[in-house]
Amino acid sequence: MLISVMGGPDALQIDGIGGGHPLTSKIAVISPSPDDDADVDFLFLQVDPTLQTVSDVQNCGNILAGVGLFALAEDLVAAGLDTTVVRVRMLNSNALCHLEMKTPGGRIQTEGETAIDGVPGTAAPIVCNYIGIAGSTCGALLPTGAIVDEIDGIRVTAVDNGMPVVVMCAEDLQVRGTESPEVLDGNTHLKAQLESIRLQIGPVMNLGDVSAKSVPKMCLVSKPVRGGLAMTRTFIPHSCHKTIGVLGAVSAATACLLPGSAVADLALSPQGNPKTVSVEHAGGSLGLKLDMDTQGDVRQAGVVRTGRILFKGEVFIEEPT
Repeated sequence: MLISVMGGPDALQIDGIGGGHPLTSKIAVISPSPDDDADVDFLFLQVDPTLQTVSDVQNCGNILAGVGLFALAEDLVAAGLDTTVVRVRMLNSNALCHLEMKTPGGRIQTEGETAIDGVPGTAAPIVCNYIGIAGSTCGALLPTGAIVDEIDGIRVTAVDNGMPVVVMCAEDLQVRGTESPEVLDGNTHLKAQLESIRLQIGPVMNLGDVSAKSVPKMCLVSKPVRGGLAMTRTFIPHSCHKTIGVLGAVSAATACLLPGSAVADLALSPQGNPKTVSVEHAGGSLGLKLDMDTQGDVRQAGVVRTGRILFKGEVFIEEPT
């Protein structure tokens, strides 16, 4: 049903509400939470327009930013008089995120001056504070048990700090790591290499057969060019992301900050803790504030996003004949 709603089986999703790309084929299922620590439960579903699959393996930090707005608009949570915190349980990983939004006078505020690279315009900030997300999908921060694995002659670091991600040096795969997503998407040799590595390391990361799954993400890392932590290009997993996912950025940043990782030598790591870092991507950069323990686990990850309510309506689908 969901594939049909989004526009399948057509990969361009002409006859549906999807946008013909994994970034615009996402679904959030929201309900009141029975958990005393949460206000609402959030199940994220990723539709793949090419494979025509629906996956619940991963979280999605970008869609999560809109969960708080939905909860307030649908009266699942009462708005405060100045700010409101919506406590969200992410069912995909059973982790928590606290969303802090401006609600002056008890009303949702979506207009503001906060800009997100890769998103047009400005809006009111939504502060997302992720709590205890290390190993949320794979069971461990380093799900293979090693800081570095070698697959097909390529050194990689597999990290799960809210999103399973396999991180590697772009130059090891004969690319600069600063190419546009369109150029990298057209590099069939590179994509074949990445998929080979992904299929081999997936089971080792406790993900089982990942041939039809949307995780792990594959992240190419190179030296930063704008003073950030590192430059990234992420495949999600078969298309190159135009920017970078929130939780994918947390995992990629964690890999860059872990001594001895496959990409640690490329990163410009700040001193102290918590660490305020900027993860560079094709559309600009994404700022993170990471509170890390001595093992590199992120106790809390803060990131600022934006969101607004686009529409409310009904989707009609045709019954199969």
